[in-house]
Amino acid sequence: MVNTIRWEHGDDGIVLLTLDHPGRSANVMNDDFGASLAATVDRLEAERDQLAGVIITSAKKTFFAGGDLDALLRLTPADAEASEADTRLLKNAVRRLETLGRPVVAAINGSALGGGLELALACHHRIVLDNPAIEIGFPEVTLGLLPGCGGVVRTVRLLGVADALVNWLLRGQRRRPQDALAHGLVDEIAADEVGMMDAARAWIAANPDATQPYDRKGYRMPGGTPANPALAAQLPAMPATLRKQLKGAPYPAPRNILAAAVEGAQVDLDTAFTIEGRYFTELATGQISKNMIKALFFDVQTAGSRDIGAGHPPVQRVAVIGAGMMGAAIAYVCARAGMQVVLKDVTIEGALRGKAYSAGLLDRAVSRGLSAPDERDGILARIQATEDLADLAGVGLAIEAVFEDPALKHKVYAEIEQVAPDALIASNTSTLPITMLAEGVSRPEEFIGLHFFSPVDKMPLVEVIRGARTDEATLQRALGIVRRLRKTPIVVNDSRGFFTSRVIGTFTNEGVAMLAEGVPAATIEQASSQAGYPAPVLALMDELTLTLPRKIRQETAAATVAAGGTWQPHAADAVIDRMIDERGRPGRSGGAGFYDYHEGKRVGLWPGLRDDFGGTNHDTPFDDLKERMLFIEAIESVRCLEEGVLTSVVDANVGSILGIGYPSWTGGVLQYVNQYEGGLPGFVARARVLAERYGDRFIPPPLLLAMADRGERFE
Repeated sequence: MVNTIRWEHGDDGIVLLTLDHPGRSANVMNDDFGASLAATVDRLEAERDQLAGVIITSAKKTFFAGGDLDALLRLTPADAEASEADTRLLKNAVRRLETLGRPVVAAINGSALGGGLELALACHHRIVLDNPAIEIGFPEVTLGLLPGCGGVVRTVRLLGVADALVNWLLRGQRRRPQDALAHGLVDEIAADEVGMMDAARAWIAANPDATQPYDRKGYRMPGGTPANPALAAQLPAMPATLRKQLKGAPYPAPRNILAAAVEGAQVDLDTAFTIEGRYFTELATGQISKNMIKALFFDVQTAGSRDIGAGHPPVQRVAVIGAGMMGAAIAYVCARAGMQVVLKDVTIEGALRGKAYSAGLLDRAVSRGLSAPDERDGILARIQATEDLADLAGVGLAIEAVFEDPALKHKVYAEIEQVAPDALIASNTSTLPITMLAEGVSRPEEFIGLHFFSPVDKMPLVEVIRGARTDEATLQRALGIVRRLRKTPIVVNDSRGFFTSRVIGTFTNEGVAMLAEGVPAATIEQASSQAGYPAPVLALMDELTLTLPRKIRQETAAATVAAGGTWQPHAADAVIDRMIDERGRPGRSGGAGFYDYHEGKRVGLWPGLRDDFGGTNHDTPFDDLKERMLFIEAIESVRCLEEGVLTSVVDANVGSILGIGYPSWTGGVLQYVNQYEGGLPGFVARARVLAERYGDRFIPPPLLLAMADRGERFE
């Protein structure tokens, strides 16, 4: 066993326990920690008479990082009994700590997420360093899990069922220290580490007989137990609200959290721990948590930790050309990252409107207590709105965000090169080939695509696109910029639509094709929601505007024919053309699309869809509707891998979830293929069924067939 807890017994009788797993950058709940904690508690109990109290802190940058996700990935249903037993042993050690009979204080000097917060909750008092980088919370639900070491039980008993579920457990919120204090799971804030330790010792001296609230005689759960009439009246709405939020998508973790919280609140503490443990084990040994852990932790970590090389000084000054919605938002994230930004538009009024976008975001952050007024002013001061091309002189990076017109973009590049000849030039295009756009610059090897996603301030992904002549140094410089913006990059090779736009187009086309088949629009929307997509497919089409996919289709068809190929129309094409040309319904921005709108707000599906497209096809199996959307995106992603547009499985999975809303329960487009019942052969068999029923677009690509025959997976 590796000891992960250092022991220091001070002259004041206080034992300082320092969490410090040797050879690891963070402390985690693994076998070594479990054995170390049990041995430490044994010693605390044996020496209790010589103890005044206990302080728990960390030697790492984080207080405690939570569960060992590597170990969780290896669990299978066959491991359920052993996993539950291991969890029970760890809970017993934690329970012995909080019933030691001496005050125990958590001195939280770094982020306490998941298991770290669970350990802190077993202490009688929690003091956290007032550091804005520190996060406190239970992110388990975002990985398909629940807090399995007493986190659900203790949070419910400290805060009450409703508060615990809404503010901590069901949405995986990560709170800063002051916010955690306001929401009741932190007791005190310290300005620095010395003050934190002094406060911990002072609290121990003032509370020699400290116990947990729920261990005291006369304890009453905040808000009452489910037997309380007031809470009992609220409980029936909770599952209904959860179902409404999940929209029928296969996310079992929120359901298990709700059940563990409500059921655990009705029984004694030990039974509540048992209930929590069983719900945790069900999730930990299931496939969905593995999909989400792999994609949202390991794959995202891999994508975000690319080697960006050396010898490239950070960009200090950047130009954003085009102050529309995307350009304004890109300027904001660059300024937020500390860069000086020149935001240029054809008029000063347009540039100032772009800067006002940043002011609006910052004002909202200040009003919500998420940003200080001086921070707001500092970010705004870094954005220079201009119409004067000469102001671009000296920038190290120029990001073009003008209309999707190659001629216009080439004109912009020529202007940039006049005043900033050494700048790295990047395009925010979502579909136009980077190699084609690079024909408008004198140094195509230093030209690259940086495809941001809307809303840029919230979306974590940037698609980095290499043109045919983009060199490695330019790629590394671009990755360094993305990292500085605190975004996750994926790297793809050039293609019309690249990876993300190309793949999401198959999803939206599939939904519209169902409409052409006479499937009721409401059924299509429900199928996409139950598949797990964050936005129903027709609603998403309205947001994108119907004119955009038509423009992309027309350009792609022309390029295909010009290259000697044959263009095959899609069943969705006629629907989109009819909506635009005959019905004048181009999408939300035009005030009408598949949905009706009132003052810009969606009010319901347009009733005319039934008249135009039938809406009487109730024969298509609902599971087929769901899987058609999931399959068509996965199949197109395999084609992207086959063609070399994608060069890694990680980029496919991360890009599909973070960029285009592929359901996170799947683990991403290629992990969905891996985890499909029967693996790749099972996916191939089902794809062939879909191809027979709905068209050749579902025929498995050769790469997929070859891998299935060899018994391989996408790794």
